[in-house]
Amino acid sequence: MLDHPNESFCRVGDVELCFETFGDPGQPTVLLIMGLGTQMLAWHPEFCDLLVQRGFHVVRFDNRDCGHSTHLDQFRPPTLTELVTRRIKEPAYTLDDMAQDAAGLLDNLGVDAAHVVGASMGGMIAQTLAARSPSRVLSLVSIMSNTGSRVTGQPAPRVWPLFLRQPPRDREAYIERMVHTFGIVGSPGYERDEEALRALLAMSHDRGSTFAGTSRQLAAILASGNRVKALRTIRAPTLVIHGAADRLVSPSGGRATASAIAGANLLLLAGMGHDLPRQLWPVLVSAIADNAERAAERPAAVRS
Repeated sequence: MLDHPNESFCRVGDVELCFETFGDPGQPTVLLIMGLGTQMLAWHPEFCDLLVQRGFHVVRFDNRDCGHSTHLDQFRPPTLTELVTRRIKEPAYTLDDMAQDAAGLLDNLGVDAAHVVGASMGGMIAQTLAARSPSRVLSLVSIMSNTGSRVTGQPAPRVWPLFLRQPPRDREAYIERMVHTFGIVGSPGYERDEEALRALLAMSHDRGSTFAGTSRQLAAILASGNRVKALRTIRAPTLVIHGAADRLVSPSGGRATASAIAGANLLLLAGMGHDLPRQLWPVLVSAIADNAERAAERPAAVRS
């Protein structure tokens, strides 16, 4: 039984993806890609509706190993040693595979090309899609992400251990652990709606939040290595957004991303950490729409 009347599924290779759409399919599509271990629910429906109001058809989805999409439990998760040393012996998949998932979802929707927006790991997937399949990406927005370099965009020392510990299986204990985590990595410059956060975490727990899946996603990031060379090939109009107070992916990651992509603009937001505070939704939506407009202004020969 579906949790939401708009929840749909499509098959991409060996993976089944769960997705939802908002707005008129006849309008330009914005594909929203979420981050490590985070379900599509983190793209709040009201955020999606703001994009719809700007004239977009919006698609959000659960990445593989997350939420209601396929969990690849036939593959072992990486060991703690592999994660700490960043030496993944046999990754279940890479960011390239996750980018192919996104392209396959567009295929299933009959969308030739989309404005692609990714947050954190989702930004890495979006970057990879823009580099590997440029004809599918009209414009790119990379939010609170990095280039895969070991010297930029790294977490503060106190933050890294939070993501190496298995969260409790008990629902209430899981919620408390994650509320504590967001208290550390979230946006210090904006008041947090804790009730809304708890509701999101409860729904995520119930839909399928697994440490093994998140670990495999983290292994995919590490196994994909430094992506700067690929980023330098991106020609889609690009906006890089980063929180100046991000403790999980330091702002140097955003700066490095913008530096690696020709013509990219950088929007550094004071008080923003590693989340999407409601107070910034209008700013983020306007920035996404303005970047999409850059794509519309490009000559057709350049877009192809």
